[in-house]
Amino acid sequence: MRTVLISGGGIAGPALAYWLHRHGFAVTVVERGPGLRPGGQAVDVRGVALDVIERMGLLEPARKVRTRMRGMSVLDPEGKEIHRSTESTYSSGRLDGEDIEVLREDLVHLVYERTRGDVEYVFGDTVTVLDEDESGVRVEFARGVPRTFDVVVGADGLHSTVRGLVFGPEDRFAHHLGSYLSVFSAENFLGLEDWQVWLRDGDAGFGIMPVRDNAEVRVAFGFESAPLARDTDALRRLVTERLAALSWEGRRLAEAAAAAPDFYCDAMAQIRMDRWSKGRVTLLGDAGYCPSPLSGQGTSLALVGAHVLADCLAGAPGDHRAAFVRYEERMRAFVRLNQALATENPGGPAPEASVDRAKNAVSLED
Repeated sequence: MRTVLISGGGIAGPALAYWLHRHGFAVTVVERGPGLRPGGQAVDVRGVALDVIERMGLLEPARKVRTRMRGMSVLDPEGKEIHRSTESTYSSGRLDGEDIEVLREDLVHLVYERTRGDVEYVFGDTVTVLDEDESGVRVEFARGVPRTFDVVVGADGLHSTVRGLVFGPEDRFAHHLGSYLSVFSAENFLGLEDWQVWLRDGDAGFGIMPVRDNAEVRVAFGFESAPLARDTDALRRLVTERLAALSWEGRRLAEAAAAAPDFYCDAMAQIRMDRWSKGRVTLLGDAGYCPSPLSGQGTSLALVGAHVLADCLAGAPGDHRAAFVRYEERMRAFVRLNQALATENPGGPAPEASVDRAKNAVSLED
């Protein structure tokens, strides 16, 4: 049986594992974290990606845990409402559409539960060496014993370890988009009931969304900045300081950011590469073509890419080179259109027509 190692236990890696198992591959997923990562923002599943999760049997389960907003308010820097909508929100688009919004951790859990009985998961470890020859890829791990696989897939995000080992330093491929995003959980100190609030103050702004039956909120705080060092403690201090300087609810937001166990902050950046594959190694999702959260399409790209990559590997038995070529041929235009959503309308969401075009710009059938 053909063996595949997938680095990354978020959404892209387990989704690929599902499809590869269906095609008869023996799959191992290695994840750096000790388990499934909690927290994170709400993510969108749109267009063709809805077909993917439906084929996985996850569409109805995802609909059951989707966010259910009644609308949103847009506030000025002092907290005065200047606009409201009951038709759409900035995070999910039209509320009466077929697309769904779900917390990242909920979608990760759904995909993991669908695959854990058929796929080997190794948590708390990471790839350190990839040594390829004609027979396979010998993989060394930080903790586990070395193993050999027919194919290795890097589905390990914007700062992909696999990409670094095979293609070189991240700065060759990462394109900073001029801002950072921080996401963290807090108590619902505003008493929001299925209602989002958004505020912009100078070069910073945030959205607050109630989740878990309005018991808590997820805060998404963005701010303009040149590239910063990847130091979580320093980024938390910076975010706390920037939030504290806001006029409306700045103090409580800063306190929440300082205390949040699921604090996250990273650059808004895209990964742009001339090729996603080299030898027996290929990249999937953010590792190869991160569109940034500004596009709203990272999850959909990961889900569709997983389906297409598995289809290509199954369609070229024993010929990984042909499979990877076809994978890139089928995905390139889709990736290009979806990455463009992040830059088409700086400072705001992409036009609805552009999103509709991009989210459906690929076929699941070869």
